[in-house]
Amino acid sequence: MTARENALRWLEQDTDELFKKGIQALLDGPERDLEDAFYRDLEFGTGGMRGVMGVGSNRVNKYTFGMATQGLSNYLKQSFPGEQIKVAIAYDCRNNSQAFARMVAEIFSANGIEAYLFSDLRPTPQLSFAVRELNCHSGIVITASHNPPEYNGYKVYWNDGAQIVAPQDIGIIDEVRKIEQLNQINFKANPSLIHELGKEMDDAFVKASLAQRRSSEVNKNLKIVLTSLHGTSITLLPRLLEEAGYENVLIVEEQAVPDGNFPTVKSPNPEEREALNMALELADRENADLVIGTDPDSDRIGVAVRNNEGEMILLNGNQTGVILTDYLLQNTALKGDEFIAYTIVSSELFGDVAMHYGVDSQICLTGFKHIAKLIKDNEGDKTFIGGGEESYGFMIGDFVRDKDALTAALIFCDWLGQVLQDGENAERYLGRIYKRHDLYQEHLISLTKKGKDGSEEIAQMMRDLRTNPPASLGGDEIVRIDDINNGTSKDLKTGHITPIDLPSSNVLQFYTSSGSKISARPSGTEPKIKFYFSVRKDWESSASLKAQQKILDNTIQDIIKDLGVS
Repeated sequence: MTARENALRWLEQDTDELFKKGIQALLDGPERDLEDAFYRDLEFGTGGMRGVMGVGSNRVNKYTFGMATQGLSNYLKQSFPGEQIKVAIAYDCRNNSQAFARMVAEIFSANGIEAYLFSDLRPTPQLSFAVRELNCHSGIVITASHNPPEYNGYKVYWNDGAQIVAPQDIGIIDEVRKIEQLNQINFKANPSLIHELGKEMDDAFVKASLAQRRSSEVNKNLKIVLTSLHGTSITLLPRLLEEAGYENVLIVEEQAVPDGNFPTVKSPNPEEREALNMALELADRENADLVIGTDPDSDRIGVAVRNNEGEMILLNGNQTGVILTDYLLQNTALKGDEFIAYTIVSSELFGDVAMHYGVDSQICLTGFKHIAKLIKDNEGDKTFIGGGEESYGFMIGDFVRDKDALTAALIFCDWLGQVLQDGENAERYLGRIYKRHDLYQEHLISLTKKGKDGSEEIAQMMRDLRTNPPASLGGDEIVRIDDINNGTSKDLKTGHITPIDLPSSNVLQFYTSSGSKISARPSGTEPKIKFYFSVRKDWESSASLKAQQKILDNTIQDIIKDLGVS
């Protein structure tokens, strides 16, 4: 079916007049706009759906979200026959998020499902917590995470508080695909089945988060700058730090007001320095020790700390995660059954740190739903301490089953407060970890390829890498190629192929003779292909950390040039 044929099919269906006018405008306008809006149905993937808001089958709107909710409702009733099904629903600051969340609750209620809807915007980790706290069968967050303002999304959680994995993901996808006509969606709400969540759930979350601390001691001199980047952390993070005992907390007021247009930043992504500029300026004016920034739904955390020269430096996601892992393991009474987790594109330093403390480390696919599945798979046998990934996400304990910027921020404050109290600083602490193991340096390149043409370009890039892989990168020979898509690891020296014990995923990884790891992976939630670079070298005691990092930065640039992806 062509995009035009699909648009005409939608025009014939029972939509509101404004939506019909939008379809007609696309039919009458540029062909490229029509193609992008209707060339496919917005895909309900393995975690939900995300896309640009607007009119079209490939857009986020009340009807595409409605089809998703109806399909999920049908699957829940099949999965829990005879039970009164309960679903928790949260939403972030994005444009239309509140209206979408209300509509989702109404569709659930129309299908006889109890909907527990937060009264106002709330962080994603709190939704995961609420699913478990209320013994819900599922949960929904309306959010597009750190994406630009024109995006919104729909994340689905199962009864363990984690985002859906097999077999639920495939089952839900099948049911959503069965919703082919809009008249299959039941929009007739049953208000008696919609319940409001508010202060009581806030209180419960704060209590559970505080319980993850390794010490109740507080460095009251620690000066912290917070920015919510117009998102949800403003609802809970200041309170959490206050109840922990931190008194010197400065908030970037210009970014404290929730706003889906994100007026003060190009992108509300704490991975990007620009997003934290206002916080960094405030930190310098007030001589603060720490900057913490969170994305709109508060699952990602970006931090900046002072280096040996007293300058604010940004830590990458791997560095933040490794510091938290080291702190947690150092301050936990280990019994021998503990484990940490990290993802295949993250730094191997996670595993090195765990090994130092005699703790098991487990590796999984990208995405916290896979870390959460490891917790579920190990329940009763192993105790989960924490886990992280390079994309600025970390999870502490198992009370939440998704990345949690709120609790991570609290524990990071505890760590830095202790470090400063001991007369040290963050850079020297990180340096000691590198000295104990190897020096690691990471980098990410994310290439945006929008629309149908972009999707095809990404697919071709992955095909080219598979059919014509590089023989060397950055002057180092490629010695191993892991293709997670077909589950094989090939030793290029011997030709020996061994199976990889991971679910299939469109990821390619190249390992060099010096221990570098380069990964290529199309995003599952954005029109992007991502290249992850992790290089390592022995620590040279005679050289400064900065000088050695410069060497590794140069290696990364050489690899990027060889790949031609800059």
